[in-house]
Amino acid sequence: VQLQASGGGLVQAGGSLRLSCAASTFRSDIYAIGWFRQAPGKEREGVSCITSNDGSTYYSDSVKGRFTVSRDIAKNTVYLQMNSLKPEDTAVYYCASDSRGLSQCFIHRGVGPRDDYDYWGQGTQVTVSS
Repeated sequence: VQLQASGGGLVQAGGSLRLSCAASTFRSDIYAIGWFRQAPGKEREGVSCITSNDGSTYYSDSVKGRFTVSRDIAKNTVYLQMNSLKPEDTAVYYCASDSRGLSQCFIHRGVGPRDDYDYWGQGTQVTVSS
């Protein structure tokens, strides 16, 4: 599985961005797609995920109500719509896939830790200015 994340950039606080995660394969090879972010000096944290079988979505408390994850099955692409951005959302954002069906996301328990996901995209920088 190859993942390509894109769509990052510089935006003012209160603005919006939409990230894309294009997968080289889908459906039977991917059980869930997760979005993670890592700010300088901080641990990589999960922010959202979506399951492949029924499209269930999950969010961390820090982004709930502001971010929306969605998918376009025909395009093998998952999106992360980010609204009402804050300076603390500044980070490198990564998409990752669960190809084993073992993630917390796939079993409907939330985004889960990074170890739940076994394939990672290269990351895209999101910078929110105050």
